[in-house]
Amino acid sequence: MEIAYMGAGELARAIRRGELSPVEVMDATIDRIEERNPSLNAVVYKGYDEARERARQAQEALAKGEDVRPLCGVPVLMKDLFDFKPGWPATFGGIPAMKDFTLDAYCVWAERMEAAGAIIVGKTNSPAMGYRGACDNYLFGPTSNPFDVTRNSGGSSGGSAASVADGLVPLAEGTDGGGSIRIPSAWCGTFGFQPSPSRVPTVLRPNAFAGVTPYIYEGPITRNVADAALAMEVLAGYHPGDPFTYHDDPDFASVTDGDVSGWKIAYSPDFGVYPVAPEVREVVEAAVRAFEDCGAEVTEVEISIDLDQRELADLWCRLIMPLSLDSFANLKQAGLDIVGEHRTDLPPEFLRWYDHVAQMSVMEYFDDNSKRTVVYDALQAVFAEHRILVTPTLACMPPLNRSDGETRGPTEIGGVEVDPLIGWCLTYFTNFTGHPAASAPAGLSGGLPVGMQIIGRQRADVDVLRAAAAFEQARPWAEIYRIPASRPIG
Repeated sequence: MEIAYMGAGELARAIRRGELSPVEVMDATIDRIEERNPSLNAVVYKGYDEARERARQAQEALAKGEDVRPLCGVPVLMKDLFDFKPGWPATFGGIPAMKDFTLDAYCVWAERMEAAGAIIVGKTNSPAMGYRGACDNYLFGPTSNPFDVTRNSGGSSGGSAASVADGLVPLAEGTDGGGSIRIPSAWCGTFGFQPSPSRVPTVLRPNAFAGVTPYIYEGPITRNVADAALAMEVLAGYHPGDPFTYHDDPDFASVTDGDVSGWKIAYSPDFGVYPVAPEVREVVEAAVRAFEDCGAEVTEVEISIDLDQRELADLWCRLIMPLSLDSFANLKQAGLDIVGEHRTDLPPEFLRWYDHVAQMSVMEYFDDNSKRTVVYDALQAVFAEHRILVTPTLACMPPLNRSDGETRGPTEIGGVEVDPLIGWCLTYFTNFTGHPAASAPAGLSGGLPVGMQIIGRQRADVDVLRAAAAFEQARPWAEIYRIPASRPIG
């Protein structure tokens, strides 16, 4: 039985039936990471000893008929950013001064995954503080795209998406403050789901309210919609540490029926403001028509946002920065002065925005949220008449990796200047607005994946997953993984 490209649900069922053992699966997973990760640089911390011990314990429990947890024995990876597990390093995205930093704490993702029986094998690469759409940093370097290892995986959950696409694990953690689940999913050909705010609890301290300006999300990166729905059954649910946590219990398992008949689906090729590369536009325009085959009505819509895309990218850079200011202030109190003593560990564009935002007034902050409201109103106008909005996930194809820790996106698309940090990402609007979204593989261009973004009404997570399942059934994408699976390993 081929373990590498089995899904999380498929693996869990095989383990429960005794067709595979947790130890066998873990040994195969570790062997594959050791073989393939050197060409990807996706996994930056390996917790092999603990993972093997947990696999042995799971195998013993299964033999006694004691473990019926939904992900028992399934190997997963977590992200190396604001994501913690006791005793494991937390470099906050490859900041050199933090290479040995640890916290005696669990993030919600790790806690709930382990409670469901999943076994965390290691941590995946991310850019410093998640502050760009490419995956690169000064400590670990860039993560390569499994479809072309000279190119970038996308960020900030780049190591997670590359690992899933390359068959290292079936499920990995993504966090998303500007598209960090969906960006690497688009370039690596994975399915990335960004839930509604606090659907997966966001537990932040000392400021419990810090995850709303913009919205910060946690969600799964998988190779199919069913695995994302399974992960959401594990991850979603009330948590007393999140002031916006949900008390409801959506039926995530039902989404795989893919029934979107009669739905009104809006399509925008560019949100009315983005320059989009022709090859991206062509693939997504063809893909969106699959919803018509599923019985939905697809209409191209005009979206009116009276702000330039450069101004909007700068807005995101300002709104996301207070999280970093808060993090570094807390670290300084603990004796680690990143922005002072270790300032050169951070990229220059991060420092420029850090210094700028540190001097902003309260009224400037309120003005920024007024601009954010313009985007919210524009999306709400679409959802007044449509159940789903579809766009490209990204405006361009993946860039070549650099060797200096400074891989970024393009500076222009179609002759139009864009911000190389985030300006080519059609993702951060939902971090402004709080709408659930996903990126699904729409097709290939030049042998590289192109992502299609599926956005739902507020709190309509099930709608997004159901629409994605309909698309997956109409245009199955599993065959694209033959490309990374067959790439030569040096």
